[in-house]
Amino acid sequence: MQEAHIAAPFMGTGQCLDTLNRVLAALSPGHSFHDSLRELLAALAEDMHFDRPHIVVQDPESGELKLSLSYGQADAPEAAYEPGSGITGQVFAEGRPIIVSCMQGRPDFQNRLFGRSQEEMARLAFICVPVRVENAEQTEVIGTLSADTPTAAESELDLRCRFLETVATLVGRQVARLQEEMARQHFCMLPDEPLVSGTPSSVIATSKSLRHVLRRLTQAGASRATVLLRGESGVGKELMAQALHAASPRRTQPLVMLNCAALPSELIEGELFGWRKGAFTGAVQNRAGLFRQADKGTLFLDEIGDLSTTAQAKVLRALQEGEIQPLGDERRYKVDVRLVCATHRPLEELVEQGLFREDLYYRINVFPVFIPPLRERPEDILPLTEHFLRMFSKEYERPVRRISTPAIDLLLQYHWPGNVRELKNVMERAVLICEDAVLRAHHLPSTLQSAESSSTGPVAGLGFNETIARVEQEFIVDALKNARGNIHQAARDLGITYRIIYYKMKKYGIDHRRFASISPV
Repeated sequence: MQEAHIAAPFMGTGQCLDTLNRVLAALSPGHSFHDSLRELLAALAEDMHFDRPHIVVQDPESGELKLSLSYGQADAPEAAYEPGSGITGQVFAEGRPIIVSCMQGRPDFQNRLFGRSQEEMARLAFICVPVRVENAEQTEVIGTLSADTPTAAESELDLRCRFLETVATLVGRQVARLQEEMARQHFCMLPDEPLVSGTPSSVIATSKSLRHVLRRLTQAGASRATVLLRGESGVGKELMAQALHAASPRRTQPLVMLNCAALPSELIEGELFGWRKGAFTGAVQNRAGLFRQADKGTLFLDEIGDLSTTAQAKVLRALQEGEIQPLGDERRYKVDVRLVCATHRPLEELVEQGLFREDLYYRINVFPVFIPPLRERPEDILPLTEHFLRMFSKEYERPVRRISTPAIDLLLQYHWPGNVRELKNVMERAVLICEDAVLRAHHLPSTLQSAESSSTGPVAGLGFNETIARVEQEFIVDALKNARGNIHQAARDLGITYRIIYYKMKKYGIDHRRFASISPV
């Protein structure tokens, strides 16, 4: 066990710069990632006198494991580290640094990894900062950097925290560089290449952000960690839960699902934990709850923010003890369940309002995964549209085979407040009312039939003249596109004269030249 250093002012500017130079040298190309991190931790301990510097990051050399390294701990775990509750879990989940001015008396400081003595906890502070990777679409927290340090004034601890943040930034850039190299070498996938073995075919992942989500689920799949899927309603959290289960060692075992918002609170407990015959009026036979049905498999609780506080307490106990007690039964039953949760509600606000248990929040927020809304990944709109077009054309035996260009434009302009679920419903309705091989703009609902369709506000229905004009424009644009800008051919295809189509093109401001190099859709 390392001895804590006596509290002293933080090192001067020269020492800080020397240490950063050592860190930069360690992270330079030519060193293995593991060796780089070990040298970095040594620099923090030996040059800056941080105690127990500890780093947890995604290992870019494997792309799958969690790498956990700490200075001076020969038996520290080196793989499959999963941040749980406590300070490290909060920093990982929230992406902000946390300073514990004194470990002793801080209930969320759990002291699980290093087993510090009470005397040490009374005189040591703890600083933990996020390690981030920045890309073109978002900034992602992929780990944490933490260290013990003697207690000191708030300004002094803040200075030490800012130094660790600088080092964490350097680590994040190194991880980003290695991930880019790994992506070029190993992740140059074809559009139809599955990211997760057994991923449901209805998971369409063309956008970089959603493919990143699936890779995150691959990483989480191999562990027992509880995963919390966050995102707006309709983004596909249930499909992501299926993908996660397919990527786990439990893939051959049951995947049991429950939408907590779909049942009254008084029925949820019975569904989750089961009941014994005679436990209440109507309980005419024993029933195994979902926890027992999912034994050895995965239990997916959608909209977990809607659980009653009583049910929350029982779910927490089931997770902590691995046991459940059916209603009206004196016995307790062992269960081995991997829990996956989902919500569109701000659980942090519910915790502050006393509507969601704080201890359960930290227990389920081990591996949070945010699923971006459809409006933030427009690359997925057309592939999803084509998928639903094929699915509903086959299901309802309709002749629809393709979508016209104006209809595609409307689909791409719309804001999709209901996300993938709304797009699915729109395509189902459109296929049902379409009677020919081409789905056109007038088959789409009125909410999409406006230049203002990119907002979520109400849109008035179109009048007769506007509808006729839109249909005319659509037919002309579609014909010009198929004829590659040849006006005479487009007129022949539409069965009208050159003079009429030319007049309509001028009326609607359609330039045939922009279709000259476009292949038919």
